[in-house]
Amino acid sequence: MTQQGMTQKTVRIAMWSGPRNISTAMMRSFGARKDTCVSDEPFYGAYLKQTGIKQPMFREIIEDMDCNWQTVHAAMNGALPEGGKSIWYQKHMPFQMTGPYSILDFPKHRHAFLIRDPAYVIASYAAKRIEVSASDLGYEKQWDYVQYCCDRDGEVPAIFDSVDILAEPEAMLCLLCQKLGIPWDSAMLNWKAGYRDTDGIWASHWYNQVIETTGFSPGVSKPPVLDSAQQKINAECQPFYEKMALLKMAAAA
Repeated sequence: MTQQGMTQKTVRIAMWSGPRNISTAMMRSFGARKDTCVSDEPFYGAYLKQTGIKQPMFREIIEDMDCNWQTVHAAMNGALPEGGKSIWYQKHMPFQMTGPYSILDFPKHRHAFLIRDPAYVIASYAAKRIEVSASDLGYEKQWDYVQYCCDRDGEVPAIFDSVDILAEPEAMLCLLCQKLGIPWDSAMLNWKAGYRDTDGIWASHWYNQVIETTGFSPGVSKPPVLDSAQQKINAECQPFYEKMALLKMAAAA
């Protein structure tokens, strides 16, 4: 199949990630493609309205977003939000899928998974919120979704560790495009700094570092120091992360 032929029909990509990962940088990367439109956590409002969990900007998010599970689901399977585009990159968080829909309800999407060592996620997330729990990070549900894709397709889905993408962005993103069946585009390596109209309203709270970036850069390698409560959360999440890490994609040597 030619590269042109691969993008003649609409391709919907569901990238399943946890918080405090490089999920927004990945959204920037795909948004830099001329053939791709992006969506930023479309189920976040429905999740907050249903659960009542008081995350930062709770009220503003609910007031700004469509909080109806059915209409959000329909929108994610409907027409692309930008005309002339053929790829739709949707940034999703497994922990937000507490309503009537799950990965099972996106059978025509091409699924990918972005993972990160929970110790680093906990340290970063805790710096933004007073409290954090294992359920806030969604590792168990992310692993459930990986197993679903394995069982459905008979092969391991696209699983990428953020540390690998940061270390070898071109090689890993080329591999991701290959796994997703879309052509590689070098535009994914760089983007303009600043906010986007496609950013969620929560960008002013969460994206203070991402908005300054213009590309991928090596991550912090120094192990985080966790307190006893955070260590307990890490212990809950690590087994699921390690299972996914065993299946992650690796660039050719």
